[in-house]
Amino acid sequence: QVQLVESGGGLVQPGGSLRLSCAASGSIFSRAVMRWYRQAPGKQRELVATVTSGGDTNYADSVKGRFTISRDNAENTVYLQMNSLKPEDTAVYLCNAIYVVVNYWGKGTLVTVSS
Repeated sequence: QVQLVESGGGLVQPGGSLRLSCAASGSIFSRAVMRWYRQAPGKQRELVATVTSGGDTNYADSVKGRFTISRDNAENTVYLQMNSLKPEDTAVYLCNAIYVVVNYWGKGTLVTVSS
């Protein structure tokens, strides 16, 4: 069983930065594909960024050049560094782990970008 706990969300002004963390329990972290999703009110869940077990990354077009996903396998943690934040980045950000065919989800952390 894997448990994911997100942290680091909050209120930030447009143009600001936040760093989200997702701490994972369990022994499969280093072999799992890790993803950040987000869900804004009234909108569908959106895939934001992916990091594979080998460290390859991929991003949604809407965040390319502004967000960076990284992982620390020694700490069982995945990060999302978010820079140049925009009001449209406001959402609940959820951590996801995929191992074999099983998906694990955290409960999310709220990011609000507003002046």
